[in-house]
Amino acid sequence: MTISIANSSPHVWLPLPVAAWQDTYQTLHLWTQIIGKIRLALAPKLNHWWHSTLYVTPRGLTTSTIPDGTRSFQITFDFLKHQLLIETSDGITKTIALAPRSVADFYQAVMRTLKDIGIEVQIWTMPQEIADPIPFEQDEQHAAYDPEFAQRFWQILMQADRLLTVFRAHYAGKCSPVHFFWGSFDLAVTRFSGQRAPEHPGGVPGMADWVTREAYSHEVSSCGFWFGGGSIEALFYAYAYPALESFKDYPIQPPAAFYSADMQEFILPYETLRQSDDPDAMVLEFLQSTYEAAANLGHWNCAALEYKPVLKG
Repeated sequence: MTISIANSSPHVWLPLPVAAWQDTYQTLHLWTQIIGKIRLALAPKLNHWWHSTLYVTPRGLTTSTIPDGTRSFQITFDFLKHQLLIETSDGITKTIALAPRSVADFYQAVMRTLKDIGIEVQIWTMPQEIADPIPFEQDEQHAAYDPEFAQRFWQILMQADRLLTVFRAHYAGKCSPVHFFWGSFDLAVTRFSGQRAPEHPGGVPGMADWVTREAYSHEVSSCGFWFGGGSIEALFYAYAYPALESFKDYPIQPPAAFYSADMQEFILPYETLRQSDDPDAMVLEFLQSTYEAAANLGHWNCAALEYKPVLKG
């Protein structure tokens, strides 16, 4: 199957090298974990931890609606006005400035604001999937916020969300939302074959084995966008679970994509697509061909699972 859409301008894919925004990146990662853990604590439990994620909006990232007894609320990072917006179904609106401030200060401000409007919630304050974690209430080390880089982060997320949503639309089987995982700080969408998977061996750094086993209880082909870290720059990625030995040798497209033995997944470097005349086509080709690698090698029932939306005319 070939997925095609009108090409976006290459200029919407903004530069964001890890070194340029490392401090803001680390702080935002921890801030999103605080807000994500609030949703995790209060939202009804969904398979594969889908109740814990955040979603891209035209202004930033949101929890979407979270129930609180008979009322509801949502928390949104607004990267245009640079504020955290807390809204309730009974008409209360509170804002917290997104500005240089420590994780500890941000955590206290969020929890105090929620308490002031009658929302009681307790979260585990230890960050996850992060090396050398510091409890939120003790973290005075991470306190950077550069508005320009925060906006670039969100604008890139919008473009990635747009393409992952197009890709998701061509699947009739079980499929996750396009959602942002605050633990790994990436945007992802996952297709399922409908079959149970072998129990995951666990061992994922910063994640309990029982959490991983719930996430990978069924066969998947997963893809997404990650902002990089350390010496690794931003990239689109794709992997399968369970992964057959031949997965890494499957001929995928575009030619610039490759299998990373270190990451154990296919990757398409962000800077490569930024230099392309047709970034959208490059990304969609990568998403489709890596899915085909997982589905063909895993003997998925593709005829039943794939879908072409019906259009008028």
